[in-house]
Amino acid sequence: MSKKFATVKAAYDRGSWNKAMVKNAVIKGWITVEEYQEITGEVYEA
Repeated sequence: MSKKFATVKAAYDRGSWNKAMVKNAVIKGWITVEEYQEITGEVYEA
């Protein structure tokens, strides 16, 4: 699990972050593509 996974997931779950922001976390290397899918429930598309 990535270091920032819990932070990103919590922000998304409370509505502070949208899917675009979670995708940006993948681009920055904060979370993995698999973690994006776990957080949003959707397949990551580059």
